[in-house]
Amino acid sequence: MSHIAVLGLGAMGRRMAANLLKAGHQVTVWNRTARAAEPLLALGATQAATPKQAAAGADFVLAMVRDDAASATVWLDAETGAFAGMRPGAIAMDSSTLSVDWIKKLGAEAANRGVTLLETPVSGSLPQADAAQLIFLVGGSADACRQAEPVLLAMGSAVNHTGDIGAGALTKLATNALLGVQVTAIAELIGMLRRNGADAQKIMGIIAGTAVWSPYAQRAIGALLSGEAPVMFPVELVEKDFGYALEAAGSPDAAPTIAAARSVFRRGMDKGLGDANLTSVVKLFPA
Repeated sequence: MSHIAVLGLGAMGRRMAANLLKAGHQVTVWNRTARAAEPLLALGATQAATPKQAAAGADFVLAMVRDDAASATVWLDAETGAFAGMRPGAIAMDSSTLSVDWIKKLGAEAANRGVTLLETPVSGSLPQADAAQLIFLVGGSADACRQAEPVLLAMGSAVNHTGDIGAGALTKLATNALLGVQVTAIAELIGMLRRNGADAQKIMGIIAGTAVWSPYAQRAIGALLSGEAPVMFPVELVEKDFGYALEAAGSPDAAPTIAAARSVFRRGMDKGLGDANLTSVVKLFPA
């Protein structure tokens, strides 16, 4: 079993850490708000005061944080950053959804310090994290990916090596963009149907029997029709990921559908839906 540091104990990070503990790994955790670690301490984790302290002696150091800025702080802070605490031969892994430019810069920083970095973003939300069924989209050294695979499979069902650093972020951003575009398209269509007096539930059920329907649409349609759902993927994070995707595309003109979908999620944030599940944007399209 490996010694693993987990940095960031939000909704995803704490579930990933719990599965590492269940698999028998030695786990040291850090979170900006220390009390978030309490349930994991009860499962056998050790708590560190800083990312640097958490990384000391670990074989693998895994971050799961909100965005580029949080990733930079966790890894590179001059006094508390994890890179400064890592031992030779340890592997750094960042599962956060990050911009392509930032993960490439982080990769260069890691190389300059003699640290091996893998980007390890995931496809899947809270149910998949709970069940250790995440799909890892790995960028970086193929050899390091092979070394990390047993650790990643304690948290997921598949490890996909996408290419060099940056390819994992591109795969993740493309996945999330396709997800968000589907949600806003179906939300708009529900509004259109209801505005014309049609039975939206019945018609969506008919569409679900055609070739255009997707597995995700099947899972999300109930929440889109009702407008209510537990928070799996907040509106504000979808909007953030659309922004990173547009940066990778080069401009809104290069990805006009993504840009339009992002504007819907921005409207949702303006209407107070930022913390709500992404399917809540259906409320922007009343009958």
